[in-house]
Amino acid sequence: MVDALLWLSFGGPEGPAEVRPFLENVTRGRGVPPERLDEVEAHYQHFGGVSPINRLNQEAITAVRAELARRGLDLPVYFGNRNWHPMVEDTLATMAADGVRRALVFPTSAYGGYSACRQYHEDIARARASVGEGAPDLVKLRQFFDHPLFIAAVADAVREARAQVPPGSRLVFTAHSVPESADRASGPPGEGGHRYSRQIAEAARLVAEAVGVDSFDVVWQSRSGPPRIPWLSPDILDHIDTLHAAPGIVVSPIGFVSDHLEVVWDLDTEAAEKAAALGIPFARAATPNADPRFAEMVVSLVQEHLAEAEPAKLSAFPSAGCTLNGTLCALLCCEPAKRPARP
Repeated sequence: MVDALLWLSFGGPEGPAEVRPFLENVTRGRGVPPERLDEVEAHYQHFGGVSPINRLNQEAITAVRAELARRGLDLPVYFGNRNWHPMVEDTLATMAADGVRRALVFPTSAYGGYSACRQYHEDIARARASVGEGAPDLVKLRQFFDHPLFIAAVADAVREARAQVPPGSRLVFTAHSVPESADRASGPPGEGGHRYSRQIAEAARLVAEAVGVDSFDVVWQSRSGPPRIPWLSPDILDHIDTLHAAPGIVVSPIGFVSDHLEVVWDLDTEAAEKAAALGIPFARAATPNADPRFAEMVVSLVQEHLAEAEPAKLSAFPSAGCTLNGTLCALLCCEPAKRPARP
């Protein structure tokens, strides 16, 4: 018996005064230098201190509610965030007051890894501890990077972007960089690690195959840690420098499900400006958040879980990420990054 669906996301500021407190929530305990916070704060203030992420989440939730109704599923949808209002702890308290006893959780991240998956398990456990004895049971839905509807939506967005630049333009997939140590630790022990970067590469391969592109690049963006800590590379801006002979560039932010600030700043602003400075035509593919198939996928994941059906997926990766009340997929799965000792 499931009473509700909880849409769990990252969160973002909705005014200039909220930017710094939001960033401090995001980076707490991670050793991010103050000058990096100043830099990212300036990015938000460039857009009036407002991230589009909450609006985009609300639009997606509206689409999911409509899709649930279309399929005859009577499930209320609640919205909570990790880092900003509505905070997941507050949302879960509301759910408990409404009489919800067991809910499914859809996190707005398609992949494995600490930030992409395990941290959502931690969010669930923290929120339940905050509410206490009356907290609903929460079942996190599985990772969906290889779901047919996700891949189809991203592939169509890539096709539309390719139509805006000359034939033969280079296809470049981007995802949020993470510390190399976090990527090595992603996945259960014994699997060999690197689940996050391997899943990104597999999603990129599936999209490129669907589009009919044989050669493409996978690069990274939005690193934020101290310079002494190695992160996944190359960075998108450095990579654009190597494409000066390309007839054009198409960038697909495959690591993201919506056009939040790290997409509109890092890609639509910085990457687009770098390409323009080099005289290279540039197009950025849309994220899938607004595609009707994204809402269809979310509801399909709900139905898949309720029916205990075989997962709909296009890769050989094992289905992962679905657990109860914030328990880990496996002991020591997706450990957080280990910061090196200061010299």
